[in-house]
Amino acid sequence: MSKMNSTDSPSINMIGSGTVIEGDIKAHGDMRIDGSIKGSINVKGKLVIGPTGVVDGEVVCQNADFMGTIRAKVTVSELLSLKATAKLSGDLITNKLSIEPGADFTGSCSMGGVVKDMKNAGPSNATAKEKAVAY
Repeated sequence: MSKMNSTDSPSINMIGSGTVIEGDIKAHGDMRIDGSIKGSINVKGKLVIGPTGVVDGEVVCQNADFMGTIRAKVTVSELLSLKATAKLSGDLITNKLSIEPGADFTGSCSMGGVVKDMKNAGPSNATAKEKAVAY
């Protein structure tokens, strides 16, 4: 029999439609937002903002799928996917970006090496390979 503590398996956090939160959120696992958040969000895993989700503030995460409305400075260390229903207004820093037809994006975008500084990691073969794929 093996023991499993909370750090072995990151949690999945959900904020349902109709829920309104004012304040900062930090999560070590993944998060899905279908409600409304006014404040900063820092997620160590994947952040999904559903079609009814609204975020006003700052967003920092590893990966993200946006389908709702985001008015924020967004930093994604790996891949950001803007789905067809997404409306993003703000500055964006990411390593890789995918935008479906129909998505709205207003603001500035910085891709590639800028995000790697956020990781505080030294150069590696994987980083060089990721950078080559991004261009």
